[in-house]
Amino acid sequence: MTTAQRNSAKLTQPIHGEFALFATTLTTAAIARTAISHSRCVFAGILDASMAIVIDRRFRGPSDSGNGGYSAGRFALAHGGDVVEVTLRLPPPLETPLALDGERVLDGDAVVAEVREAELGISPPDAVALGDAIAAAAPDLASPFPQCFVCGHARGDDGLHIHAGPVPGRAVFAAPWTPTGDTVGREFVWAALDCPGAYATGVPGRGVVVLGRLAARIDRVPEAGEECVVVARHTGSEGRKHGAVTALFTASGELLGLARAVWIEPRG
Repeated sequence: MTTAQRNSAKLTQPIHGEFALFATTLTTAAIARTAISHSRCVFAGILDASMAIVIDRRFRGPSDSGNGGYSAGRFALAHGGDVVEVTLRLPPPLETPLALDGERVLDGDAVVAEVREAELGISPPDAVALGDAIAAAAPDLASPFPQCFVCGHARGDDGLHIHAGPVPGRAVFAAPWTPTGDTVGREFVWAALDCPGAYATGVPGRGVVVLGRLAARIDRVPEAGEECVVVARHTGSEGRKHGAVTALFTASGELLGLARAVWIEPRG
């Protein structure tokens, strides 16, 4: 082999140590990219899961679906807005990740609810004194929803126990409510504004009407231990649809939240 050939061979053949370092660098970079890609996928999965709306079984109305007011409150919080209107298209499923897609709450391809900002266009009923609300309250022992998170008479201490009854001399229903440490939040105000409206519609039997639509404005969330009064009045009926207005007050008469609802008598 000539000198020129030997020099050419040296230029075209990498030194073993350098080649090993080069290959190791490429391999390490590829592994790093794979690890980063995997980490991003894991993070995206965690993010998606954290953004899902899940109605815990504790917050049921009927035995197999979420309380309408609490569920609507969760949907409204996810959507955002000062006054939010929630129209329920399906009973909110329990323990199921639901996704907010624009103005729709989805369970897979099924539309559970529609959510949008709205105007209330109503005035609150006059406040009811705490003592009168306590006197009016009466558990509905015939309710088909004895385990309802809001109005179920058979619930334990984990329920709200808001048992609205008629106030003598006034065309309203009322009940007291005192939030506990684990029921402080806007969604719980939505829940409190729910069931009393059903009784105010005057339709016999709590199970005869179901919540179709609820729009609410929350002015302030009551603190744990703060005594409150829920007041509801009927606003009229048209066929199977029955309207109600509900308001949450402090014992001193401060308005905390206001809602309007449409209750529907199911066909058959």
